[in-house]
Amino acid sequence: MATDTAAPARLRRGITPPLLFLFILGDVLGAGIYALVGVLAEEPGGAMWAPLLLALAMAMLTAASYAELVTKYPRAGGAAVFAQRAFRRPLVSYLVGFSMLAAGVTSAAGLSIAFAGDYLATFVDVPAVVAAPVFLVLLALLNARGIKESVRSNVVMTLVEVSGLVLVVVVVAVAVGGGQGDAGRILQTPPGVSAGAAVLGGALIAFYSFVGFEVSANVAEEVQDVSRVYPRALFGALLVAGVVYALVGLGSAVVMEPGELAGSSSPLLDVVEATGAGVPAWAFSAIALVAVANGALLTMIMASRLAYGMADEGLLPAPLTRVLPHRRTPWVAIAVTTALAVALTLVGDLAVLAETVVMLLLLVFISTNLAVLVLRRDRVEHEHFRAPVVLPVLALVSCAVLLTQQSARVWAFAGVLLAVGVVTHLVVRRRVRA
Repeated sequence: MATDTAAPARLRRGITPPLLFLFILGDVLGAGIYALVGVLAEEPGGAMWAPLLLALAMAMLTAASYAELVTKYPRAGGAAVFAQRAFRRPLVSYLVGFSMLAAGVTSAAGLSIAFAGDYLATFVDVPAVVAAPVFLVLLALLNARGIKESVRSNVVMTLVEVSGLVLVVVVVAVAVGGGQGDAGRILQTPPGVSAGAAVLGGALIAFYSFVGFEVSANVAEEVQDVSRVYPRALFGALLVAGVVYALVGLGSAVVMEPGELAGSSSPLLDVVEATGAGVPAWAFSAIALVAVANGALLTMIMASRLAYGMADEGLLPAPLTRVLPHRRTPWVAIAVTTALAVALTLVGDLAVLAETVVMLLLLVFISTNLAVLVLRRDRVEHEHFRAPVVLPVLALVSCAVLLTQQSARVWAFAGVLLAVGVVTHLVVRRRVRA
């Protein structure tokens, strides 16, 4: 079957190759590693760099499927539409879209908890149960003010968060060059745990640090020469993020005992202080807070716009389409997604919320990898990236492996969120038919 996708784009192709690269890198690089190194150190110990590299490889497999579908259908608009093209089941495509929405809200909740931890305590001692909701409300106000203000804030915050990770790598390198640390720790795993089990268990948390690249599918129509540019920007951004993450993991293990790092809510600040580099705690904490805030802002922008778009298509309640008269921002969608994120901060900790995000996105990735295989029979009239068939197959295997690492609590958590989605869908459908 031939499909014509060569028709003129509805949106202006204003995203250049460098801008697309920075867009994807900004989505992937930053908040997860600032918040989760302490959690990651609990699983593989000093070998925390290994699950980061494994998670990178797993992310690259699914990224290949996104590269094919985005360049094949550059106006498709993301995983939910890929699912609709492939499976022709409205409920399936709805659940894929809702999983993306739920993952975004859950991720923002987890990042708000990270924001309210020891990084914030450097400046002010506020209980997390108070700081996290206030943080989310402030983000909602910025989100409601306008997309232009939000995007401008994102550019500045991305530069800050990248500089913080570069700072960690540099001060660790200087410290190691001066004879500090113990390089032997990078091969140590917790007592009684095999290396394979430690790395695989850590990969579940590490994978959270790489999610975000899937959001770039939503801007495909605005990318110049998308068939050539998108795969290069996607794989390039993931590789850069992976190298930086691995260096941070190696450096953290060398300068600190994993047991001391495990469970810390300000892990990279602890690493910087352990080097004795003299970087003020307030300065690095400020960088980390900006990084976490940037990740949460991007996530809430995506979640609110996705909720608005799904409501506009009749998939979610119609009030979610209401916008502010002058700002033209979806204030109801922003308010509802913020309220849900606030509620999630009260019922989950950072590790559980991060693992729930991974689980929800694994369901989305399974759908996308299956869609690539199903849509191989569909032909288009322009050149596009084509992934070797073995890659989506291996991607499906990697997703299945990560699902087996999820705890019963995370399965239950994600199950409740998806059940809410199904009930909402049925209620909306009944009202439409009435």
